Amino acid sequence: MSTPTRQIQLTARPHGEPVPTDFRTVETELPAPGAGEVLVRNTFLSVDPYMRGRMNDTKSYVPPYALDAPMEGGAVGEVVESNDESLSVGDTVLHMAGWREHAVLPASAARKVDTSAIPASAYLGVLGMPGLTAYVGLTRVAQMAEGDVVFVSGAAGAVGSLAGQMARHLGASKVIGSAGTPEKVRWLTEELGFDAAFDYHDGPVHKQLREHGPIDVYFDNVGGDHLEAAIGAMADFGRVAACGAIASYNATEAPSGPRNMMMLVQKRLTLRGFIVSDHAEAAGEFYRRAGQWVADGELVARETVTEGLDSTVDAFLGLLSGANTGKMVVRL
Repeated sequence: MSTPTRQIQLTARPHGEPVPTDFRTVETELPAPGAGEVLVRNTFLSVDPYMRGRMNDTKSYVPPYALDAPMEGGAVGEVVESNDESLSVGDTVLHMAGWREHAVLPASAARKVDTSAIPASAYLGVLGMPGLTAYVGLTRVAQMAEGDVVFVSGAAGAVGSLAGQMARHLGASKVIGSAGTPEKVRWLTEELGFDAAFDYHDGPVHKQLREHGPIDVYFDNVGGDHLEAAIGAMADFGRVAACGAIASYNATEAPSGPRNMMMLVQKRLTLRGFIVSDHAEAAGEFYRRAGQWVADGELVARETVTEGLDSTVDAFLGLLSGANTGKMVVRL
């Protein structure tokens, strides 16, 4: 028996900042799941900054989104029909067929998750890709050591807010964060345990960061002036984990690079970009450690939640403009 449902498709490649007319909502019908497949009713959808890059028709570490086809992204949902013995009706699963109300997918593409003590949406945030990204960036890429001074840009976002907290649990002597509003700055210092934070709108980043250095580890979510400022404030042999560059995601021309790249040589710095999917071996360690931090109340995860499939595009556009604090999710 087929299932009537709705999905969001990309209809145009955005030029600069995406607009609502780059997307459309389509009514469709899904066939009954075949052998080895399940039908999932999505309950939470994830919107993430990396999705902006996939909207461009350019070569990257993942293929671009196809036009006039359903978007993809992290989602959790309930199995409502199963033709595979590994999953049962009623199971909650994590998968990548987001931006839609229902999905038919191979059981192998859906991971069963335990929601008895942890809300389903946590698997899109603190115990999902953002959490693992933060952990990998600190432990594998930057090779953070006890006593390091750590600076996190975009620190009130899904990844940044977790990276700063994890840095404290991993023994950082000082954690500094940047964010885009006074409210977010207060959240970082008053609730998440950052030692210092600043609003990057209050003045040049390099001037605001200067008083907090020298920095041993920079977790970069922003790029641009933040990366330039961090390079200037780094200690000798400092390490940069380049996670993202949201400052340039909507750029229509190639942005200029940091003007102080010679300091990489002078200070013997390491700047390394990374993709979390390259570090699958860290997942087990991450789930053990982060799961315990969450259970003990030592890792705070905040969500900005919008309601219904029709809010998904607005949620994504809001994410790019900094409307979220913590993880942005859509509840269906």
